[in-house]
Amino acid sequence: MSRILDQRILLLVISFSVSVQSTKVLSKWKKCGDPECEKAMIRVQATTDYLGPDCRYLNFKTGEEITVYSKLSRENENLWTGSKGKDFGYFPRDAVKVEEVLIGEEVEVLTKETDFLCLHEDKYNFE
Repeated sequence: MSRILDQRILLLVISFSVSVQSTKVLSKWKKCGDPECEKAMIRVQATTDYLGPDCRYLNFKTGEEITVYSKLSRENENLWTGSKGKDFGYFPRDAVKVEEVLIGEEVEVLTKETDFLCLHEDKYNFE
């Protein structure tokens, strides 16, 4: 009985640590095409396959096109945010090459905690 309880506690601790990791703020600042970060900034093409470490990241294959909406700045400039089809997430900027610039000037804004939540598999419904 005690062994089953120990296993359940261990699973609970692992589940909690994964949850905390997937809401970690990756940067306090980001650059966008407008203050609301709704305008597409650039269009890029993947130069390598990429599989992210958790659900906040965008997975893609070499040659796929991605639309970039923001770039983390200051303490973590390597990650950009973009979409392909209905998938959206972070990816390393060195895994893509710029195909087309869509804006004239970047705007730096503060990130929000909601920028770093996992949004997949219809877990969150926004109205």
